[in-house]
Amino acid sequence: MKVIKDALQLQKVAFKHLINGDEIGLIPTMGALHEGHISLIEKSVKNDDITIVSIFVNPVQFGPNEDYLKYPRPIKKDLEICKRNHVDYVFMPSVNNMFPQDHKTFVEVKTLQDIMCGAFRPVHFRGVATVVSKLFNISCADRAYFGMKDFQQLKIIEKMTKDLNFRTKIVPCPIVREKNGLALSSRNSYLSDEERLLSLNISKSLKEAAKEFKNKSLNAVKKKAVNKLKKIPNSKIDYAEIVSADDLSPADKNTKRAVFTVAVWVGKTRLIDNIQMTK
Repeated sequence: MKVIKDALQLQKVAFKHLINGDEIGLIPTMGALHEGHISLIEKSVKNDDITIVSIFVNPVQFGPNEDYLKYPRPIKKDLEICKRNHVDYVFMPSVNNMFPQDHKTFVEVKTLQDIMCGAFRPVHFRGVATVVSKLFNISCADRAYFGMKDFQQLKIIEKMTKDLNFRTKIVPCPIVREKNGLALSSRNSYLSDEERLLSLNISKSLKEAAKEFKNKSLNAVKKKAVNKLKKIPNSKIDYAEIVSADDLSPADKNTKRAVFTVAVWVGKTRLIDNIQMTK
């Protein structure tokens, strides 16, 4: 495993692999790797000749008063995880290497970036789309692996990839959960033991909603789930929406494949989760 900290250096290495006929897999991360990230790495190692993991806490996707400075950065542990799971290259650029002071170009995916999480974090998806497009160019990836926990992010990246004619294929990967149902997230480390227990009500509410989706109206399903989420002590709901799994448009009675997606604050920690629902 090699650690590369310069974008141009990684791009040169990637070009050599392309010339040799190697297929490249990319797992974009902000570090603090967990079993969810490992599941993405395992898929790339299985499918691709070369696996690249990027570790970069991207400042342009954090708004004012968000947790950029305190975001967990266990670099030594992350590198050990990558090495143990047969990653070929870890890309760990500095902020200046990715976004020099004269950087003025950003990628936006209109409409999709403005709803749900985007309504509460206005600059977030512009930052995500920009850094991911740069990573695609730098890594020359044939495939890029994204977890479905960040479902809105996944759909935005898929749309960006299509609209900008990137050669990279997006591979959606299932949500990885703890045995108790809590969706894995780097931000789970912020939760106290009591908050962790309270957070289990998020996945429980979604799971129950998915069971009722076939037989009850959307409004009834959503109302019941929201009422349960509101009962979580010291919590606040940013949003709870049932949307089309295809394009994030509001689901209606004719929607066959929907996603119930939520963002809930438990204490000072913002958690997102979702569940697929089919009729």
